[in-house]
Formats: sequence, C-alpha cells, structure tokens
Amino acid sequence: MDADTPQTRPLIRFEKGRSKRFRAGHPWVFSNEVQMTAEAKALPPGTLVTLVDAGDEKLGTASFNSRSLIAARMLCSDWRRPIDVGFVKERLGNALALRDLLYGQPWYRLVHSEADGMPGLVIDRYGDVVAMQVNSAGMETLTPLVVQALTELLPLRAVVLKNDAPVRALEGLELYDRVAWGELSGPVEVRENGLTYFADLIQGQKTGWFFDQRDNRAFMAALAKGRTVLDVYCYGGGFALAMKAGGATRAVAVDRSAEALDLAARAAQANGFAIETVRAEAYAELARLDAAKERFGVVAVDPPAFVKSRKDLNAGAKGYRKLAKLAAAVVEPGGFLFAASCSHHMPADLFLDEIAQGVAQAGRGGRVIRVSGAGPDHPLHPMLPESAYLKAVVLQVD
Repeated sequence: MDADTPQTRPLIRFEKGRSKRFRAGHPWVFSNEVQMTAEAKALPPGTLVTLVDAGDEKLGTASFNSRSLIAARMLCSDWRRPIDVGFVKERLGNALALRDLLYGQPWYRLVHSEADGMPGLVIDRYGDVVAMQVNSAGMETLTPLVVQALTELLPLRAVVLKNDAPVRALEGLELYDRVAWGELSGPVEVRENGLTYFADLIQGQKTGWFFDQRDNRAFMAALAKGRTVLDVYCYGGGFALAMKAGGATRAVAVDRSAEALDLAARAAQANGFAIETVRAEAYAELARLDAAKERFGVVAVDPPAFVKSRKDLNAGAKGYRKLAKLAAAVVEPGGFLFAASCSHHMPADLFLDEIAQGVAQAGRGGRVIRVSGAGPDHPLHPMLPESAYLKAVVLQVD
C-alpha cells in the first residue's frame, strides 16, 4: 500500500446530524450516514479516509468502502497520526500484552477485530505460527503492514492467511488461503488446558482451531469424571479429549470429516488416550444411538453456524431445536448436555429457548447450570454487543 499521509487523505463527510452515534464511540459508520458523493464512490475499497462532521470537524481515521453497508470502520481517533507499521505494531503489542497476561503459553486468539482496534481482522496464535482472517477491505489493504508487524514482534516461522470466510464477499473481496510469510507443512500443535491438539491451518475450518471454547471445554471436563461422553461435531476432538482427561471412562467423537477425525485421533495418541472416532452426519448418528438405546453421561454438541444471515434465522432456530431434541434423548438421567451456537445472527435468548424446547420435545426435563460465551481472548467492543457471537448452555437432564 502507499504511505499514509494524513494531510492529503480523502475526506468523507457525515450527513448533517448523523455523527452522534459515531461520536458516542461506535466503531462503524453506515453508508446512509455519510455523503456518498461521486468522489466517495470512486475511492478504491479499503481506502484510508479522514471522517469529517458536517461542521468540518475532523473526527478520526477510518477505512472506507462505498460498496459495503458498513461504509467506514474506525481505526484511530487522532486523524493526524499516520496509519503505518508503527501504528499496527502498537495495536498488536497491546493485544499481545493482554493475552500474555491471560495465558501462560502462546496459544490463543491474538487479535479479535474491533475490540483490539483492528476492525475486520482476526489473528490466532499457535506458538511460532499465526493464522490471519481478514474480513474487511480496509484490513485487506493493511495486510502487508500487519504481516510485517507480526514478524517484527514475534519469533515466527509462518504467517497463514485464512481468507475463505463468505463474509468477505460483502466487502467485494476474493476468497483464498495461502502462506503469506515463511513456510508451513502439515498440521500445527495446539496446547490448551494441559492437553495437546492439532490444527490444520490450510485445509481446516476457519483459522484452524476454536480457542473460543477453551473455558467451556474445561468446565465440561470437570463434569466428565466416571462418565461416558459423546462429542458431536468434534472437529479436532476438543471436547472429547478434554473430557477424557477429566476422567471419562469412554469418549466417542463424531464428525462427518475424515480429516477432522484424523486430527482427533492424532491428538488422542499424543496425550496417551483411547477415544472412539465415528464418521457420520450428526443428526443421523444421534438418531441411531437413540434407537440403539445408547446413553451417555455427558453429550456435547458444538455445530457450525446454522444461521449465516438474518434470512436463515427461522430455519436455523429449528435446527438448534432439533439438535437439542436428538442430543437430549441420548443423555442418561442426571447427565449433562452442552450445546453451543457460533451464529452471529442467532440471539442468545432465542438460542436458549430453542434448546429448552428441544429438550422438552425429547420428553426430558432438567435445569440450566451454566450459560457462557467465548473466553477472554475474544474480548468485545463495548459498543458492539452483537459481536458476542458464541452462545453456550449446559443443562443437567432428568
């Protein structure tokens, strides 16, 4: 990207009376809040701009994309400051200091978008490898600076770009996965709660591992002692191995992906555990287990997003209800059911209601003993409560 010169940046002006929400601290500016002049529409997506109030007051620096509903994403309240590698290193350094305070080992989400002052950017750290997911045109423009800053801040051997999220299409961005810096071959090691897992950063899901469930896995492990456990949508075996380490007598891991099950089996071997892996569709396998009268002391269902957009909400809600019904049916009396949703568009109250209805439809009762979300390495911007995408609930089932 070209060097950022604050004095010559393009100006994007708010419509009269439309800057109040932004002034209150919201990091997004919507397309109907600014003057979409011909000059503004001609700016390449991701251009750095200075936001200006209708009264000519300069309010800060943002990345701009006239093709997106979120037209501008706040980067810095001081418009005079250049957005350069020094700026990026400062933001990454602040994020790094927080994670190092929270965790004693370098396996965590390093950057969580707006909450870390890097809108549209997610970075997960795996020791000496990082995986980046870039979801905005502005951060796509800044990617070279981010890669440079990462390699200067951390002793890395590889930086991977996992830019395959469908949300990129809303910003007019192409989808791709590649190693942006260094070299990487094969899965990387993940260390979490005293266990070793493996993540495939090239072919695997999202950024390779789901650090957001770390605390939830630890909680479920504490419930598993002396019980048989079932981990559905297991991916790399996160819940199955955590519960096995917690003292489960038998652990069954279910996923439709052979590659995911291979990662789970490899992790089980690395930890000296024996688990059973089953390649199957979740609904069908739960129905089969119920028909076979198999019951488990703990059942965890952590599916991919059922609600990828607002239009999917009704169908997705029914999907969670059906999943809860099938899962509750194979929980032994007095056992526990963990259910999660990573759907950004699924409201927490509706999710809890659908899970409760599903349990009731299975002819079971029970009580909620825990409602939770993502771990502290997934902080929230205080003005973006809707970014609390992960919802999780634990029930004891009668």
